[in-house]
Amino acid sequence: MRRWLIAAAVAAAVLSGGAAYAVAGPGGAPQGRVMSYETPTAASVATTASPSGAPPPSSAPPVVVAASSASTKPAAGCPVGEKQREVEVSLAAIGKYGPVVVDGQQTPADCATIVAFQKRFGISPSNGRAGPTTSDVARRIAASLTPAERAKCQPAASGLTACVNLTLQTTWVIRSDGTVAWGPTVVRTGYKGYATRVGRYTINERTLKEWSIPYKVWLPYWQHFTAGQGFHETTTYLHNMGNGSHGCVNLLRSDAKELWNLLQYNSTVHTFGRRAGT
Repeated sequence: MRRWLIAAAVAAAVLSGGAAYAVAGPGGAPQGRVMSYETPTAASVATTASPSGAPPPSSAPPVVVAASSASTKPAAGCPVGEKQREVEVSLAAIGKYGPVVVDGQQTPADCATIVAFQKRFGISPSNGRAGPTTSDVARRIAASLTPAERAKCQPAASGLTACVNLTLQTTWVIRSDGTVAWGPTVVRTGYKGYATRVGRYTINERTLKEWSIPYKVWLPYWQHFTAGQGFHETTTYLHNMGNGSHGCVNLLRSDAKELWNLLQYNSTVHTFGRRAGT
């Protein structure tokens, strides 16, 4: 009799646990249970399947979970953006910030790669969502890595050359043999009426903090190359492309600092292309 009661109690506990999972479904976990977004093992699938293969009783809402759905679910707190596939394509081409699968589906690995990319380029918020800003920045960086775009910037006979692609709004630095020494990274140049000049120049003035008299603002990591135009740290959110500079090449703080340490007096600057709208 006692053995029968114990067996009945165990069976009730198992059925109760299974029912709790079914009611929770993919949208949430029962209180006290930790959901996993890893691909389920054969053993775990077997424990949740009906022994007879029959659908659940009508008293409980039916739950349908595709076998592969767990592998395509985003990590908790990682939203899915409307540019997921476009971002995946660009990040796969860049191949630097982590693994990514080009399938238009957000996964924990994709999310981590997107977050790393967003943090590197100062995209806010850096939450893994593949939105328009992330897609645009990734596209521009990927394009700047292609031989066709690199060939548009000609190196100086000696020393370093800072290449500024006004069309893509990116910059990078090359050596005299054409190999890339740094970058590419994103910039923001002059907007309509204040277009950044096109041509070849040299750095002829440098200061860690330059005061702009006409615009009454400090310009950190200032490196001037022509007609009041130069490199410096941005004073506003760089990815607000509705804005622009008065001809200068705006950089993220980390990039402005690195470029300051890389270039020197008489370093060559080659600006080419044309920013849209100018």
